[in-house]
Amino acid sequence: MSEFRLYNTLTRRVEPFTPADGRTVRLYACGPTVYNPAHLGNFRTFLFEDLMRRAMRLYGWEVMQVMNLTDVDDKIIRKAAANAQTITQVTEPFTELFHRDRRYLRIEDAEVYPKATEHIPEMIALVQTLVDNGTAYVSEDGSVYFAIDRFAGYGRLSQLDKREIKSGARVAQDEYSKENAQDFALWKSAKPEDEATGAAWDSPWGRGRPGWHLECSAMAMKYLGETLDLHAGGIDLIFPHHEDEIAQSEAATGKPFARCWCHGEFLLTDGAKMAKRVGNVATVVDLREQGIDGAVYRHFVFNAHYRKQLNLLGDSLAQSQAAVRRIGTFARRLAEATGGTPALAAAAQRAESAFKAALFDDLNAPEALAALFTFISEANRELDAGGTDGAALTEAQRVFAVIDGVLDLVPAETETDAELSTWVEERLAARKAARAARDFAEADSIRAELVARGVTIEDTASGTKWRAG
Repeated sequence: MSEFRLYNTLTRRVEPFTPADGRTVRLYACGPTVYNPAHLGNFRTFLFEDLMRRAMRLYGWEVMQVMNLTDVDDKIIRKAAANAQTITQVTEPFTELFHRDRRYLRIEDAEVYPKATEHIPEMIALVQTLVDNGTAYVSEDGSVYFAIDRFAGYGRLSQLDKREIKSGARVAQDEYSKENAQDFALWKSAKPEDEATGAAWDSPWGRGRPGWHLECSAMAMKYLGETLDLHAGGIDLIFPHHEDEIAQSEAATGKPFARCWCHGEFLLTDGAKMAKRVGNVATVVDLREQGIDGAVYRHFVFNAHYRKQLNLLGDSLAQSQAAVRRIGTFARRLAEATGGTPALAAAAQRAESAFKAALFDDLNAPEALAALFTFISEANRELDAGGTDGAALTEAQRVFAVIDGVLDLVPAETETDAELSTWVEERLAARKAARAARDFAEADSIRAELVARGVTIEDTASGTKWRAG
């Protein structure tokens, strides 16, 4: 079996990847900030991570994935204060919505979903370590900052020189007394709105709350150890979030924080990055309300390599709907078949080999999809031949299950599917009657109706076959 390779953001090259113990991948993936619905751009990142964990299991490894839920930060506190709520009242409904949306898109459960508010002691302990070893300092008001000038490796993930780094947007430069405008907050002293919304805790430096970057380091190391195998997230998190995670974690432990870093590119809508502030946000709720199966968005996302930008255009999902419909039709046909041909088994084995080669080479989902659709075309041709080889059919069914176990693109059976099937069978019966009566104009008209509905028909020796898409 070929080696598993991933693009490592830290080294800027595709490298062989294997878990440190050779068995279990310890993966940390940055999750949502639960103050609004996660949008489809967020879910592009979560889908690339879902593909990653499924591909790793296909390779033979186990996966221990931790995905944090940020349930205390500036945006959450502002929203809670504006609505006279606690941060928990703001975040709980959106946490539930995230999981509902995630399941709709068939994203597998991570092993742990830690909440920031449930890990304050671990965060305080990490800050104390940094204060004790001199890489962090306490300001006059009780806030604690990480001194980036005291950590030699700062900037190597983002490849930014310290002179290029702007002060972080999370805390304004003049808000607190800092040694360096570039230093980032580990612990923020409590303000009245923090106390009012339940976002303040006791600490050795007074009442306060954790900084955003601190949360991930403390939770990642609690569940996965001081050195992770892999840390993943969206490309927008490279700086400052992941850069700051490295700094505070490695300054505390003296060990590499993650052996490999993987980042997914943006989803664009008509050429612009999807973002709440731009106002071009689409959500999983929108898909659900439009009756778009989760498999459709999975197919759309997997059409592009995770390191390439992906543009959501007006007809993008319609194209993916047709592709998913074709996969569903093939899945039913394969399940209902009674035999195959030796060539069917050979096509299946070629597909499995091509599929694995694509996935294990930096998660090349477009090539993996191409292997699937080549297999569907070849398998349909062999099934049309009407073979009786049971072993060949079993092999084809096994390979299709392997492929769909990773891509998960067979659409859910819906009432619409049943209605379409009934309509198609009625129209095919009418076409057959028209041909028997030598009314070829009517037969051609019925074929045109079928094509207009996205139905392909083939007249074979054993009768007329049809498939959607």
